[in-house]
Amino acid sequence: MSRANFTPEEVADITGAQLVNAGEGNPSGFSSDSRAVESGDLFIGIPGERIDGGTKTAEAIAAGAWGGLVSPAGADGLVLPQSGGLLVHPDPVEALGLLAAAWRAQLSCPVIAITGSTGKTSTKDILGAILETSGTTFTSAGNRNTEVGLPLELLRIDSDVSFVVLEMAMRAGGEIAHLTQIASPTVGVVVNVGPVHLETLGSIEAVASAKAELIAGLSSEGVCVTPAFDGLLTPHLRPELKSVTFGPEGDCRLIDAEGRTLTIDVHADQYLVEVDFDQPHNRLNLLAAVAAADAVGVKPPKQLQVPFSGLRGQRKAVDGGIVVIDDCYNANPMSMRAALADLSEESLRRGGRAVAVLGDMLELGPDEVSLHTELGNQVLAAGVDVLVTVGPLSAAASKVFGSNAVALDSAQEASERIAALLQPGDTVLIKGSRGIGLEVLAQSLGAVDS
Repeated sequence: MSRANFTPEEVADITGAQLVNAGEGNPSGFSSDSRAVESGDLFIGIPGERIDGGTKTAEAIAAGAWGGLVSPAGADGLVLPQSGGLLVHPDPVEALGLLAAAWRAQLSCPVIAITGSTGKTSTKDILGAILETSGTTFTSAGNRNTEVGLPLELLRIDSDVSFVVLEMAMRAGGEIAHLTQIASPTVGVVVNVGPVHLETLGSIEAVASAKAELIAGLSSEGVCVTPAFDGLLTPHLRPELKSVTFGPEGDCRLIDAEGRTLTIDVHADQYLVEVDFDQPHNRLNLLAAVAAADAVGVKPPKQLQVPFSGLRGQRKAVDGGIVVIDDCYNANPMSMRAALADLSEESLRRGGRAVAVLGDMLELGPDEVSLHTELGNQVLAAGVDVLVTVGPLSAAASKVFGSNAVALDSAQEASERIAALLQPGDTVLIKGSRGIGLEVLAQSLGAVDS
């Protein structure tokens, strides 16, 4: 069992970097954060808008790093101990990707890549839990799904794992294609396509095209998994590629549900699965995960427990019998609809009021005001009793909602006022784009996992 372990000469050969100082020994890990390096790491100095990370190389070495891979600007004026290794590359991010691709080529296990406008992290969590019942599974951590995070995750994978599950994110065209080239996935899953990143992409068709770069990058022996109901992806399907659909009328579909016991049909084979979650959108994410697992020969277990990533719909208890649905990692129109449906079901089950605390949805482009106005209609349709909006855009939703709406300017103001707005037995949804910072609300309420 081993993780990626290259000699300094191999790093230079793989990336085309100039080996300035071979240092002592070989790097044994990789990090792009000088504050979090571990002993023996090759520190990747990422150039930023305000500072070149390469200038932190001496600090990284002092903290135990083997040495650094930096840009020429980052290397300028560096004074390193004689034992510190140093490689210089015009683009350290590109070099990091090349190293990750080289390690991926040495892995013989299936690699499943997941993207989508919403729900990709939860789908990753569910798929990881399914695959873990059949073999050692590496699931990428948190939101390490970008051109820096994904390669660093790949380089952490042990050579003897049975399955790898990676998440891929994007803000513009070409980014998923780049990540796909690095990860060379066996199976590609596009969970859905929705109105996100319209500020940079311009249209939902462009979003579909960007997400479908995962499909385009699969080898001819690969499998693509897509929602049966999403026609936006149809033009991007490849006839020579095996395609599997999930959802209503799909190859993998839900045919019965009794509480948390679900009956799933996969290519005419039926499985009874007891899950530990209730959300309707996670049932759909489950179908995507089951379809992907089936593509690598793994069947769903009879009982499935999923350790979901934080800030993604967790129930948290508050004094007075109040339950907080902490779903404030991010938000877009599609994920807002799913979260409101979850709030509606949970409040009906518990019997108290439904309270929605919703922050601005960012990066929606020229339609941002109309999309927030429509959000107000969705809140009304969900049967919400009290609406609290946070930020100038979501204030449009409060105008639609009416007299039981409170429009606030900031997350800090909301954290100061939220307790006074609640009653015993309330179910409270907290959701908004990460830039609004709504995570302080759950903290201010003293919410704990229930």
